[in-house]
Amino acid sequence: MKDLRDYFKQLDYVLIALSAALALLGILMITSATHSNEGSRQILVQSLAVGIGVVCMLFVAAIDYGVYEDIEKYLYIASIGILIFVLLFGQGKDETGANSWIRVGGIGIQPSELVKLSFAITFSLQLSKFRENINAPRTVLKLLLHFAVLAGLVILQNDTGTALVFCFMFLCMLFAAGLSFKYIAGCMGVFLVFAPFAWFVLMRPYQKERILVFLNPERDASGSGYQVLQSKIAIGSGEFLGRGYMQGPQNQLGMLPEKETDFIFGVIGEEFGFIGCILVLLLLLLLIIRCIYIGLRSKNDVGCFMCIGIASMFIFHTFENILMCIGLMPVTGIPLPFLSYGGSSALTNFIAIGLVLSVWSRRRTLRF
Repeated sequence: MKDLRDYFKQLDYVLIALSAALALLGILMITSATHSNEGSRQILVQSLAVGIGVVCMLFVAAIDYGVYEDIEKYLYIASIGILIFVLLFGQGKDETGANSWIRVGGIGIQPSELVKLSFAITFSLQLSKFRENINAPRTVLKLLLHFAVLAGLVILQNDTGTALVFCFMFLCMLFAAGLSFKYIAGCMGVFLVFAPFAWFVLMRPYQKERILVFLNPERDASGSGYQVLQSKIAIGSGEFLGRGYMQGPQNQLGMLPEKETDFIFGVIGEEFGFIGCILVLLLLLLLIIRCIYIGLRSKNDVGCFMCIGIASMFIFHTFENILMCIGLMPVTGIPLPFLSYGGSSALTNFIAIGLVLSVWSRRRTLRF
């Protein structure tokens, strides 16, 4: 019992409170978003995912993150294996355009969500090993290969949004490790050269259309641009204080597509207005800042890089989703952390928090 009390004393309750507040708010907003179509199943699934996620969070927090060094190779190989399996047998192309789901009965799992965490762990271990020679070309190539294998398999699933998350995590973690700016400038140069080739050769028509509609939603107001236009109308109609919970016409009349998943922020804006949007953004920013703070307080590089990787994952999800909903970024299907409907996403978010809690609990030597 003493060991158990010591364990709970070491947890960071600020981070837990922020996560719990966002998850509960997410369930409330999903309830509103699915009210018009009696979406009791979505509420049940999300509630179960949150419950299981909290248990997983506490379990992962109890594990000394130092043990991942012993299983790093197996964790990385398992990540590759599961992504290959999804590539061969995955589903979801008809619904989302990406074969990134494994469905068993009525339950769908998106393995690439959990692979993000595996990447945060294994890449942190790699960075800690090579930090002294981080700017050596050979080291950069090794690190690039570590990232490219996982991101490439995700791209082959046509899941561009998730691949961009990997890319952002990769760059943020490299920056935290002290990568020279010349490499970053070089990457930007390669991107500028590669972009025309990607546009004319690699990108599929629906991907091009997303970008064109992003630049001009009215280009296809009843098709590809419909989601963004309706989301902007919903958020704008909420004005300062919002229409009230379950009172948003765009939401309740079914005019806002994907309202419980990709465009949950549109529901928040319509029903709680500018104040609600700012509150949600503030909660997410506080959670991200807390993750970074814990990383900076870590007792070693592995813990620091892992927290930075997880924080960067939350940063990309938050800003991509919100900017997507107000028409400032292309629609990529990236969920809003803790708030969007999705069991895989909820589980991943709580496990990520568990990893950060593990780092916080072991910022100094503990005896259990």
